[in-house]
Formats: sequence, C-alpha cells, structure tokens
Amino acid sequence: MKLSKRLKQIEQMVTPGYTHIWDCCCDHGLIGAALLSRLSAECVHFVDIVPELMLTVESNLQRFYPEGAWEVHCQDVSALPLSQFEGKQLVIIAGVGGDLMAELVESIYHHHQNRNIDFLLCPVNNPFTLRQKLIELDFGLKQEVLIEDNQRFYEIMLVSSMIEKNDPIDAVGSQIWQTNCAKQEDVIARYITKTLNHYRRLQRGNTGNVAEIINGYSAVVV
Repeated sequence: MKLSKRLKQIEQMVTPGYTHIWDCCCDHGLIGAALLSRLSAECVHFVDIVPELMLTVESNLQRFYPEGAWEVHCQDVSALPLSQFEGKQLVIIAGVGGDLMAELVESIYHHHQNRNIDFLLCPVNNPFTLRQKLIELDFGLKQEVLIEDNQRFYEIMLVSSMIEKNDPIDAVGSQIWQTNCAKQEDVIARYITKTLNHYRRLQRGNTGNVAEIINGYSAVVV
C-alpha cells in the first residue's frame, strides 16, 4: 500500500544505525513495513493495543515478509520492553494527539533512563504540549519538519533522550521555520495563521492560559 505524504516523511527521517525500531500505535503497520523493505534495522517491532489490528498486521507480515526480522507486540506503548534488547533503539509514535504522546514518551523514558533512545514523533494535534514535555525531560533535537498532507498540518520531530551533540528543543519549533522554498514558505505562513487563530479562539473562550503559546507563535520569523 502506498504511503501518505505524512507517513512517507516519517519513514524517510529514519536514518541508518538502529538495531531495533519500534513502530508504535502502528495501525496497519505501513511505516514498519516500509522500513522492513529497506532493511533499516536488525529488527522492526510493530506495537498496538488493538488485538484485531495486530492479528491482521502479523498475518500480512507472515505473507509478505516471511524471512524478515520483525516482532509483533499487542500491548500498551507506555510499557515497551526496550530493556530486553541491546543496541541503539528508535521509537516511532504517530497518529495520536500531543497530550497522549507526551505521556507515552515520559513513561518510556522513565522506565529506560539509562538507555540512549531516539524518538520519531508526529502528533496529530497539540505539538506545543509535546514539546513542553520534551524540554522538561531535557531531550535533544536531531531534526524537525513541517508538512501539509490532505489539508492538515503536521510537525514531525526526531529527538533523542541524550541532549549531547543535539540542538535544544524550542517550544514552538526552530528548524521547521527555515526554508528557501516559496512553496514551503506558504505552508509555514498558513500553519502559523491557523495555529494562532486556534489559540486565540481558546483565549477568547477563557478555556485556558494560552498567552505564552500565542506569544511564541507570534514571534516566529520566516
């Protein structure tokens, strides 16, 4: 099955050097399958809490990748068994909101603080909440990208639990605002406008203290 623009971007941000890659909240396992196809790690793990989904994923893997190095885990993402495996590991989480994603990352990190773990994250909303949690955990930024796919905007972040040799994470992003492409400049401008409109509506409705967020996005210079 062809990957959407969002899933393709996530897949392309996976660099060589990982021993184990975890495709979490994997749904139909499309990202993990693409990584299996290019032999991107010694083992690709597919993780979701929905039994029916994981039965289908496992059946497809047995059919299309009978010789592939993969494992299927039907479990809560917050309790990944990373300590059972050696080598550098990448945890991919996509398809859930920034609030839940922040909780998952925090849980995984606290269970495995002694390990050098990279996270590739693509929240469907509230990236500011996720970024605040990553800053609190003192994570480092390796790469971040802003894309538009099917009339929705997504921030995709490759971060590390080890800040050494990586950039600090900014609350509203840094690399995502840098471009020399007119088309991407248009994407950025529309994303900032949409984001500010969203938080200003919340502010008018007195549904939360969002002044810090509004000030952060208002200060972005493209």
